[in-house]
Amino acid sequence: MPNTYIGAIDQGTTSTRFLLFNDKGRLVTSHQLEFPQKTPCPGWLEHDPYDLLDTVIRCADEALRKFGMMGRTFEHIKGIGITNQRETTLVWDRKTGEPLYNAIVWGDTRTDRIVERLKTRDNGGHIEKLCGLPIHNYFSALKLNWLIENVPKVKEAIDQDRAAFGTVDTWLLWNLTGGIQGGLHITDVTNASRTMLMNLQTCQWDDQLLEFFGVPRSILPAIVSSSEIYGKVRWGPMEGLPLAGCLGDQQAALVGQRCFEPGEAKNTYGTGAFLVMNVGETAVHSNNGLLATPVYKFGNQPTVYGLEGSTGVAGAAVRWLQHNLGIISKPTDMDDLANQVEDTGGVVFVPAFSGLFAPYWRDDARGTLVGLTQFSNRCHIARATLESVCFATHGIISAMKDDSHIQLKTLRVDGGLSSSDTCMQIQADLLGIPVERPKMRETTGLGVAFAAGLAVGVWSSTDEIRDLEENTLMDVFSSTLNDHDRALKLKLWNAAIERSYGWAKLLE
Repeated sequence: MPNTYIGAIDQGTTSTRFLLFNDKGRLVTSHQLEFPQKTPCPGWLEHDPYDLLDTVIRCADEALRKFGMMGRTFEHIKGIGITNQRETTLVWDRKTGEPLYNAIVWGDTRTDRIVERLKTRDNGGHIEKLCGLPIHNYFSALKLNWLIENVPKVKEAIDQDRAAFGTVDTWLLWNLTGGIQGGLHITDVTNASRTMLMNLQTCQWDDQLLEFFGVPRSILPAIVSSSEIYGKVRWGPMEGLPLAGCLGDQQAALVGQRCFEPGEAKNTYGTGAFLVMNVGETAVHSNNGLLATPVYKFGNQPTVYGLEGSTGVAGAAVRWLQHNLGIISKPTDMDDLANQVEDTGGVVFVPAFSGLFAPYWRDDARGTLVGLTQFSNRCHIARATLESVCFATHGIISAMKDDSHIQLKTLRVDGGLSSSDTCMQIQADLLGIPVERPKMRETTGLGVAFAAGLAVGVWSSTDEIRDLEENTLMDVFSSTLNDHDRALKLKLWNAAIERSYGWAKLLE
């Protein structure tokens, strides 16, 4: 029995998990808890920062209890990594530890008008060239700008040099390493890159970006690598364990899928769908609305970059069918419903609930359901929902090919919706290439476990990680669609996309 283990905190948009992996990359045990979503206004989405921290502690406590009941010992855990929902923005009082406002979640759209104002100021696109990201409500700098302008407690704390800013990783690391008693105020390069405040080339905070967004340097965490020993947990069930890895959730999934070579890519079908491709040690700026972003930096090794495209709605569309329309009673009903029809009967669903992300970047788009007839039923809508996620992925991969001049041969997939065989078959059909789904689905937690394990010596290199037999077992979906039928489906999708444009402006 292996006696070396790595823990992973996976703090996501709707739930938190704590996972333990052995040195073969096999999941040993885990625990998961959901937490409330706060929607005080249309388009707003917040989390209570204490919910994020509390669920981490409770999940770790229960997972470690299970670990002990399996006859394993705490001493054999060599370190812990943290992976997290990115762009979600927090500001707290470094003197008292009190959050100064709820965490503003990545999908929140309250900053639309700030986006329009700043885009007017940056009519030459200089900001995107510096940070690799377009000015969009997705990113942390816009949310931080809103907090500074609209929350007096935040502005007061900044003026009194008491404010600390961070993404979720920073909030957790600061608290776990002591909080007001010497907690580490740090973030890794992948999370820092998603704020719009980090220079893509230097991987440091950039004075021009800070001035543009009106952010004082004094509130920022230090930027560190994704794999190094940061410090030890100072309280709670993980007390004494080294914190040794940190990755934004999509970068963690890329590492968990072992995409260590340029041209290797993964797509995570979670609340949103996030596709990331490794492009090597030189950043590639996109001409097609994709994001240039670091995907990992292991210790003193060079930063590895990627191209990323995302859609804000994937699994969220399934939950919408369940909770808002009542078409399904649970997510696992989707396949049964969608498989009752051979196609969508001409129905196309564009789930642009908060606008469209890459490669469209249309804040003014809204959800659109077109092609309905008296023949249409809930089965067609269910199938159209699964197709919508796969169409969006197709658009991102096409843009990546244009930017990188690399033709993908396969797509590696993970995330909750990847469990749907019907969805993955649709994806293979629309892409015309095989879709590979690992038997071990916890790739996000596994990725940051790899990062932490490299830092504490569980693994010596990415080559050793690539060769782990446990992580080579795959389900493979091959395309069954001919080129003519694929082109017809894409034509309908593009027409539906165009019909979603501008709807938000009509409601102003």
